[in-house]
Formats: sequence, C-alpha cells, structure tokens
Amino acid sequence: MDYKGFRDLRVYQLSYELALEIFEVTKTFPKDERYSLIDQIRRSSRSVAANITEAWYKRKYPKSFISKLIDTAGEAGETEIWVDFSCAHGYMGKEKRLYFLEKYNEVNKMLNSMINQPEKFCR
Repeated sequence: MDYKGFRDLRVYQLSYELALEIFEVTKTFPKDERYSLIDQIRRSSRSVAANITEAWYKRKYPKSFISKLIDTAGEAGETEIWVDFSCAHGYMGKEKRLYFLEKYNEVNKMLNSMINQPEKFCR
C-alpha cells in the first residue's frame, strides 16, 4: 500500500481513537486521581499516536524508525498497566478493561509487523 502520511496508517488511527476513548473514560475517575493515574494513562495513551507520528518522520533512517516504534510499543504497554490499575481500583469495569487490552494487543501486533518489515514504510 502507498501511504501518503501517518494518518493513513491503521495503527495510528486505532491508537488515536483509543487515546480519545481513554480521555472520555477518565473523566469519570475520582478527582484525587487527577495528577496521578488520570495524568499517567492519558499521557501514555496519547504518546502511542504521537510516537507513531515521530517514527513516520524518521523513515529515512530505518534504524531510527524501528527504534521509535519500539518506544511506541513501550508506551502501549504502559497504557495497558494503567488500564489494569484503573480496573483494580474500580474506576473502570472489567469489560472496558478487556476492550482496551484487546485493542492495545492489536496495536502491538501492527507495531511488531512494522518493526519486522520496515522496508514497507521506509524510503
């Protein structure tokens, strides 16, 4: 597929949508979590989409592209643990937790595919 920009990437689209969903879900969290859990989960979820964008602009250098995608996978993993904490504290239901974990699993599969086949994306 010929990608015109990072917004064409399914992994970007999914991670962006997940960050928006997490933002909405965290609006219901207790106010005392504002500067801890809410801040952490929002930052890590947004970072996934942001790092994909950064990786896109590093495509000229495959090693830099791969490195940034590895960082992106780390942010996705961090988001998963904050989802676990959110559920454990009762701020998020088990169904919503499973939904987010399944979706971040999809994100990680796509990222791993990109990491393993950078030639499809690098110039």
